[in-house]
Amino acid sequence: MAIDIKKMRKKLADLHNKGGNGNTRFWKPQDGESVIRILPTADGDPFKHFHFHYNIGDTKGGFLCPKKNFGNECPVCDFVSKLYNNGDDESRNMARKMVAKSRFFSPVLARGEEAEGVKVWGYSKTVYENLLQLVLNPDYGDITDPQNGTDLVLVYGKAPGAMFPSTNITARRHPSPSTSDTELLKEVLDTNIDFDKLFEVKSTEDVGALLDKHLLGEDGEASAEPAASTTKKASSVDEAFQDLLAS
Repeated sequence: MAIDIKKMRKKLADLHNKGGNGNTRFWKPQDGESVIRILPTADGDPFKHFHFHYNIGDTKGGFLCPKKNFGNECPVCDFVSKLYNNGDDESRNMARKMVAKSRFFSPVLARGEEAEGVKVWGYSKTVYENLLQLVLNPDYGDITDPQNGTDLVLVYGKAPGAMFPSTNITARRHPSPSTSDTELLKEVLDTNIDFDKLFEVKSTEDVGALLDKHLLGEDGEASAEPAASTTKKASSVDEAFQDLLAS
């Protein structure tokens, strides 16, 4: 029996799996130039929008906001509102670190990495707005079309003097197929990423427990100055995630 190319691609992709539900490969641009192709989805919307809370306890990957994603109660959102209502700079700074932040995700093929199959690219609101402008530009049409879509060139990195990296996007001038590999094209067309299961969903109670633990600190006792101490502990995590959110 011949080698199953699709299985071999999955094996290679699993070696580079960076998170998610174990069946999804996440992709992040490296410094410099890279080329990707955003792929179509069954519902016609390849730009999936989620809201995450970061800087809460040891959840380094953040977690989905129950309120903004699902309309459920969210203790973190309630706490953030109280912080803003306090009116002082320290409380507002803490609130800005904890407020739910938008993150967008699309299925992509990364050029030069096609053998690893379909991946998921996460990006910021600024990148999302740029992508929408491309989609709505009649000169390009459907950039996700498997046969006549458009590759995107990303230039990622920190500009001189900038604190965080940015992503600049330009579209190729000429349309092209997603791939000339018939087996890979079939895989692309058959891939249906379940974005509803892409991330773990925490209940309101789970989020409340995370917030309580975060505010109490590692020793389990409330700090005499909760806003200041929590802000200090969150700062290093916040800096790490600013890099991701800016991409």
